[in-house]
Amino acid sequence: MDGRIGSLLFADDVVLLASSDRDLQLSLDRFAAECKAAGMRISTSKSESMVLNRKRVECTLRVGDEILPQVEEFKYLGVMFTSEGRMEWKIDRRIGAVSAVMRTLHGSVVVKRELSRKAKLSIYQSIFVPALTYGHELWVVTERTRSWVQVAEMSFLHRVAGLSLRDRLGCLPDASLVRCSGHVQLVGNLGEDPGHAGETVSRLAWERLGIPQEELDEVAGEREVWASLLRLLPERPDPR
Repeated sequence: MDGRIGSLLFADDVVLLASSDRDLQLSLDRFAAECKAAGMRISTSKSESMVLNRKRVECTLRVGDEILPQVEEFKYLGVMFTSEGRMEWKIDRRIGAVSAVMRTLHGSVVVKRELSRKAKLSIYQSIFVPALTYGHELWVVTERTRSWVQVAEMSFLHRVAGLSLRDRLGCLPDASLVRCSGHVQLVGNLGEDPGHAGETVSRLAWERLGIPQEELDEVAGEREVWASLLRLLPERPDPR
């Protein structure tokens, strides 16, 4: 035995692993034979193959006379696996999901004065953090993506602490790590009146950071704040 994992099992789901298409086909044949001996069969309509490689590699696998479809991505229990193994867009998806959570909780929890800070932090730990870190065991975190996650966390915590948008932008992680020239092109020249680009920035700030329009209105004429806000908006990575 070389210590390699050849299969993963959970409930009635099975993942077969191998370093070559030949070895994987042999493993699949043995598994199909064991299933048949036990009076079961492989559901080919729910089975797919994937090659983990940065380049497209063909892998033809058969169960009996049927060829299993080869896919570039596969979603299991809410986690997306891709053949290229790229992580940035997966992390971006989690940030998008937790931003939706923050928008939902904004009026009823985050800025509700009747709710104690202790209660808000309890909700942060029990709802916000699990939504943000779901599937994080598979992440390959870089300085760039770490900053994205920190921005998402601090955006919630600073608001719970009662800090204004102006104050929050001054104490978030180094914005240079998440600067994206694509957003500058999208919303226009930073030297222009923020009102021209405000609609797009407002939408992105709400979708990605959970910052409502009323907070943006408070700093509408402060170009330095808007420039900092632009730099905090992470680029949406291309899944391909």
